[in-house]
Amino acid sequence: MDRLVSIIIPFFNEAGMIARLPGALWPQLEQIEHVQWEVICTDDGSSDTTLLELIALAQQDPRFRILELSRHFGKEAALTAGLDAARGDAVIPMDADLQDPPELIAPMIAAWQAGAEVVLARRSDRSSDGVLKRKSAVWFYQLHNRLSRTKIPENVGDFRLLDRVVVEALKQLPERQRFMKGLFAWVGFRTHVIDYVRPCRQAGRSKFSAFALWQLAMEGFTSFSTIPLKIWTYVGALGALITAAYAAFIVLYTLLHGTGVPGYASLLVAILFFGSLQLMSIGLLGEYIGRIYLETKQRPIYLIRKTY
Repeated sequence: MDRLVSIIIPFFNEAGMIARLPGALWPQLEQIEHVQWEVICTDDGSSDTTLLELIALAQQDPRFRILELSRHFGKEAALTAGLDAARGDAVIPMDADLQDPPELIAPMIAAWQAGAEVVLARRSDRSSDGVLKRKSAVWFYQLHNRLSRTKIPENVGDFRLLDRVVVEALKQLPERQRFMKGLFAWVGFRTHVIDYVRPCRQAGRSKFSAFALWQLAMEGFTSFSTIPLKIWTYVGALGALITAAYAAFIVLYTLLHGTGVPGYASLLVAILFFGSLQLMSIGLLGEYIGRIYLETKQRPIYLIRKTY
């Protein structure tokens, strides 16, 4: 019997890519035997003509289903909406910019049919990204995997194949603030890796600014590790030891040499140094408390305005 595979593509102001999508997808998909397809396109509150073009695409080809979110919720929420709506025996999330090559879907399906429950597409060459983005990605993966027990595979994005059992496991996770790469890694399951070279974006520009990438990195750190909180315990203890040692030195110096002229500069430096540490630790606490606050509201991750 033919098995159904769902492809999930989140869209946010990607009108320039929609016309290219069928021509890129179907020649690759139709050559795979014993598999039927559905493509779930999630419009994440686009302000251009993305939604209109997606609706026209669905009217021409019933294999496309369009989810219109009520506003812009972010890529993680749009991806979650697609996972919830997918009916396939396997699910493949991919980006709308076609930097996730459809040619890789056939070997992913083959690995799935051979028994893998998760098939990762790992970028063996990131030369299509800028130098700063490549370096920051390396730093993020190294730091995250040292801080967290949940290890995220390096250079692996959302492009992967998930068996239905993995999708059902993901749907059990109740987080509102979602870092999908971490959630994919946390559920585990039998995994196979395929390396590929990521091509350049074919049209448009990335919607992730440097600040958005920083926010995503903070989401990853705070969602899967409490070590940043523990670090400040050790920083505080070290500061207390240094202060005690310095106090003992001052007492000994005073006993031997008498009271000297008070040092305004050293006092100011000490106050500013420890004040900065306190502000940084309070800010880190605020990151965790803010996420607890948002989780306790239990608002839905996304709202669907209409399905086409």
